[in-house]
Amino acid sequence: MTVSSGSPANESERVSAGQLLPVVAGRVTLTPVDYFRGLAIVEVVLHHASGAARDYAPEGSAALLALSIINRVLHFAVPAFLFLSAAVLTRSLLREPDFGRYFSRRVVRGAWPYLLWTLLYVIWSAALGDRPWSELLSAEKWQLWLAYGKGNYHLYFLLVALEAYLLLPFLLPLARARVRISAALGLGLAVQVGVYWANKVWWQLSFPASTALWYLAPVILGVAVGGRWNEFQEWWARRRGRVLALTGVALALHLPLALAFLDGAQVSPWWYSASNWLFTTLMALVLLGAGYGLWQRNRMRLVGVLGGVSLQIYLIHPALLEGLKRLLPPGESGVGASLMFALMVALSLVVPFVVARLLIRRGWSALLFGR
Repeated sequence: MTVSSGSPANESERVSAGQLLPVVAGRVTLTPVDYFRGLAIVEVVLHHASGAARDYAPEGSAALLALSIINRVLHFAVPAFLFLSAAVLTRSLLREPDFGRYFSRRVVRGAWPYLLWTLLYVIWSAALGDRPWSELLSAEKWQLWLAYGKGNYHLYFLLVALEAYLLLPFLLPLARARVRISAALGLGLAVQVGVYWANKVWWQLSFPASTALWYLAPVILGVAVGGRWNEFQEWWARRRGRVLALTGVALALHLPLALAFLDGAQVSPWWYSASNWLFTTLMALVLLGAGYGLWQRNRMRLVGVLGGVSLQIYLIHPALLEGLKRLLPPGESGVGASLMFALMVALSLVVPFVVARLLIRRGWSALLFGR
């Protein structure tokens, strides 16, 4: 879902900036960033579909446990996309520091889709009966929906991304200083811990997870990676084993808390947040490393192609999940959890992909998605 600014002059710069390359022999040449976005958007769909399909699984069943584990493990897309946006945009700003163009593109590619899709989802939820039509005339409700990304459960990402876009130019000195990636990981997590306690003691924000403050660790790490973009492959080759081991430890710490939280049990907000930040920030590095691996081997091209329309899939698929649950209600349709999960995943990937490609061909994509 990330975008880049600037106009790379040659092929290597386009790869570094994460843009699609020209069509070669009838095939689009993909980049590591496309693979990253493809992996991340598949994760989003699996996460949302597993959460929705849990309603179709009997209490205490193996299916419910499996869906719960999938749902909690695959819960890192927002930090990952913010990390990638920070890396790609930092790389672009270092190469071409045109801040006027940078902010104008962020309005078109960030603010406009956020406003439009908030309106569309508010209307959609009213049409489904999830909120009364009268709420659309409430200034207080619109303030809540727009200020905190509450128009639908997934729209907060666009708001957080907008805030991160505003923050990035102030973090450029970090990239110019060429802070080591490992050091930036530690710095980002330390800043994140400080934000947690500052919020707990002083700020007490109503919805802290709907602000960029709750994702400073991946953003700071992304800025550092953007400053050392051409060195990332070498760094990953050296550090891959350590990063994967640490990610496994972080998941082992976080998963029991996440499952308990999903079941409605009381968990420590501090330990839940700390383990979540460690796991999700590390997963951003893992995804970028995996993206480079797939790109080098030219494997799983479909994943990279999906990455090219990741924003479209992200914005469209929740409506499909909600509509499918209305069409086949839990407990009434007789559809099992496994079948419903598979159906949700297929529907959420195929339909938005086809719609996105049609809109691109007809020239309507920029109007609806800002690109």
